[in-house]
Amino acid sequence: MVELTDAALRQAASEGMDAFIKVFTDKYKETIGGELTAVTMPLLTGEQHSLLAYQIFRDEIMEGGFCQLIQNGYGGYIFSNPFAKVMRLWGAADLSKLVYAAKKMYDEHREDLERERTDDEFMAMYEQYEAFDELEEEFLEKEEEFTAMIAGYVDEHLELFAKIESEK
Repeated sequence: MVELTDAALRQAASEGMDAFIKVFTDKYKETIGGELTAVTMPLLTGEQHSLLAYQIFRDEIMEGGFCQLIQNGYGGYIFSNPFAKVMRLWGAADLSKLVYAAKKMYDEHREDLERERTDDEFMAMYEQYEAFDELEEEFLEKEEEFTAMIAGYVDEHLELFAKIESEK
């Protein structure tokens, strides 16, 4: 089980909800050596993967939207796993609906969305897949609310996400 110190959690919590989540996900990334592979996937639990998926989803959508998320190789990790269902179970029903709507488009256009592209072709994706725009805007409007919900769930179920060590 991934271990974190109580002090690290308290410090992160004082910095905000995103910092609180990031203390977990940074440790997860360290545990898997920064790469999601068949070898590293079993090193994390389902809950840990779901939290890591949220962090990746949040960061990618805020920086470059769904096209970037998919082009960076995270389409399968987000859309081919029970991420949307877990978000609903964790209390973020609107986020779950948003992910399911994006998944529908991803599934319909997966081959094209995932193909290698030049920089110009990548930029053209934003026009070609304008249907993602509305979902991205919705996420950006509600990101703080979603992050607070996820952080609250993690805080209430710490034992699912890490072993918390007290200072000696």
